[in-house]
Amino acid sequence: MQILTSRWSNVGRVMQLALEGVAGATLFALMLLTTADVVGRYFFNLPILGTVELTQQMLAAVVFLSLPVACWREEHVSVDLLDAIFPARWIWLRQMIVNLIIAVALWVIATRVWALGVRAFEWGDVTEFLRIPDGYLIYLIAIMLFLSALLTLGRAVSYLLEGVGVIKCGGPVSQGDKHD
Repeated sequence: MQILTSRWSNVGRVMQLALEGVAGATLFALMLLTTADVVGRYFFNLPILGTVELTQQMLAAVVFLSLPVACWREEHVSVDLLDAIFPARWIWLRQMIVNLIIAVALWVIATRVWALGVRAFEWGDVTEFLRIPDGYLIYLIAIMLFLSALLTLGRAVSYLLEGVGVIKCGGPVSQGDKHD
């Protein structure tokens, strides 16, 4: 079981580095674009055409490329109203149920977003100024939502395995040793 856990941990690290790397590169490009646009606009009276559309597209990409990592690491915004009264020995059950609910919600949203991507391509939707097809970004968002749903489901399974004693720590909220 240790070898299997180690391999999944390595796959998770590679996926995390890839997604964070692409999101980071997109954020850096967004920063460069904004800087060049501001300098061009205020010092040379030459703004970069289409900056608003590119900024919107890149911002959406950064957010949704980061979502799967946030889901796997359980870095969501959360309110701990029940933590003080919830027994520590049942945390795995609570986390499993919460992760299952989130996974289902992400999957439902992803299927709806995918349908929007299909419709965007069928109708030929493009951005207003640069004429960039909207469907590509919508598909990226849907794929990242599907991946987030699968990773959240995986986290729910790991909490279940923790609860039945197969593994020591199912996730960042576990009472056992932290593994992420």
